[in-house]
Amino acid sequence: MRRVYLDHNATTAVHPEVLAAMMPFFGDHFGNPSSLHWAGREVKGHLDEAREKVAGLLHASPEEIIFTGGGTESDNMALKGVAYAFRDRGKHLITTRVEHHAVLHTCRFLEKTGFDVTYLPVDGEGLIDLEGLRRAIRPDTILLSIMFANNETGTIFPMKEIGEIARERSILFHTDAVQAVGKIPIDLAELPVDILSFSGHKLYAQKGIGGQYLRRGTKLPSLIHGGAQESNHRAGTENIPAIVGLGKACEIAKRDFQKRVAHLQTLRDRLQQGLSERIPEVKLNGHPTLRLPNTLNLSFLYIEGESLLLNLDLEGIAASSGSACSSGSPEPSHVLLAMGIPPEVAQSAIRFSLGWSNTEEEIDYVVEVLPKIVQRLRDISPLYRKRKKD
Repeated sequence: MRRVYLDHNATTAVHPEVLAAMMPFFGDHFGNPSSLHWAGREVKGHLDEAREKVAGLLHASPEEIIFTGGGTESDNMALKGVAYAFRDRGKHLITTRVEHHAVLHTCRFLEKTGFDVTYLPVDGEGLIDLEGLRRAIRPDTILLSIMFANNETGTIFPMKEIGEIARERSILFHTDAVQAVGKIPIDLAELPVDILSFSGHKLYAQKGIGGQYLRRGTKLPSLIHGGAQESNHRAGTENIPAIVGLGKACEIAKRDFQKRVAHLQTLRDRLQQGLSERIPEVKLNGHPTLRLPNTLNLSFLYIEGESLLLNLDLEGIAASSGSACSSGSPEPSHVLLAMGIPPEVAQSAIRFSLGWSNTEEEIDYVVEVLPKIVQRLRDISPLYRKRKKD
């Protein structure tokens, strides 16, 4: 059976070059980078080199990069760090209703400890109203936390405009860029972003490694206390193999960047066009142009997305009904509901997220197989039968 993986927003395979770069640090290069002897110094050099590679992809300075255990930890560090560091100035934070749960659940936690959070609505394409953002800012607002690109729809938020609003009011701006890093250009030398979170396993590094960009001069308390690692921002002996791998992944992402982005966008559009031509009553979820080059979210009306996923899996096709962190939830996507999409339409949604290794042949296979599955499921759908009678 053919196997086609179209769930790269959930996780990616470790790139062969990344794996090769990591392997020596499980054996010969085993030192602790905090040690002063030769074994520690040798490893410390590779740690510094990896930091430079990550900074190079983001157009940041190496000293502005902090390594963490993943995107969720980085989001927690940002929100809790700002909340506790600036609570004497104010206790109001602003985010959106379509954030990843790493942000939303952290905000809910902060609300229980005395902070006030405003959750901005989005329009039918998943974007916030910038004037609505301005109106939401209060004298006690200390942080804006708005994602760079949505993990389910791929909608890209206007980072420059949001950052400028934050700067006008002297408010810190954090963005969860887990889905954006490595997929679209990010220039932190130009963008008015103060804190940015990212994750390794979304860009062909291993799971359990991530990072945070912290603009020079931004002071945050440590979330994890102990030693002085990561310039006193994140205690604990560094995960050197994973960090080296993340550095290599960022180096690869920067290499032939435009070529890879063009490849992803071509495949995404080929998939969208092929399915739209062969399947009636399909709805695009998200912005038609302001979206990640690899992400396509479609609702196949009158059938359940979970049933569609199971049937795709039987044909060797891996896709998703939304965020991997919400897998198993019977509820429709909170992202799609926030966009005003009816629950029955939201429950029929499938997210296809493409990767560098996908081919035109794989896309054509999906376009060949999926219409038959949709028709089979619609034939037994009470909703579809009712629509036909009406």
